[in-house]
Amino acid sequence: MGYEFQVTVDSENPHSLAKWWAQTLGWEVEPSNEEFIRGLVQAGHAKESDTMIFEGVLVWREGAAIRDPAHSERPRVLFQLVPESKTVKNRLHLDLRVGDGREDLARELEESGAKVLHRGRQGPNEWITMADPEGNEFCLA
Repeated sequence: MGYEFQVTVDSENPHSLAKWWAQTLGWEVEPSNEEFIRGLVQAGHAKESDTMIFEGVLVWREGAAIRDPAHSERPRVLFQLVPESKTVKNRLHLDLRVGDGREDLARELEESGAKVLHRGRQGPNEWITMADPEGNEFCLA
């Protein structure tokens, strides 16, 4: 039996990190349904403090998701609000398979807030381990 799933990433600033990853992957941030959010707040099903304005749009404070607009079968990635910074190595990370363009992409990602942690090689396989703007590790393979 197959299940649908999403990848969830803890984040101090989920909307900013979702935007960064959407740009990095060429994906899109799922749009906010401001009318729906306002209706829930007005009906008393949510509090104003559950929301915030991000880049001029009313959004849920707790998180933001991204998706691949060209491949709806791919899992979405949800960035959820947590109160603490990342302090230890990830137990799970994303590998972006980019091939020979990994050095160019690493430079681009550094310019947008990522950091190179190390370069690895095992036999014919090479990768660059990086950290996103909040320190979450990922690899360019």
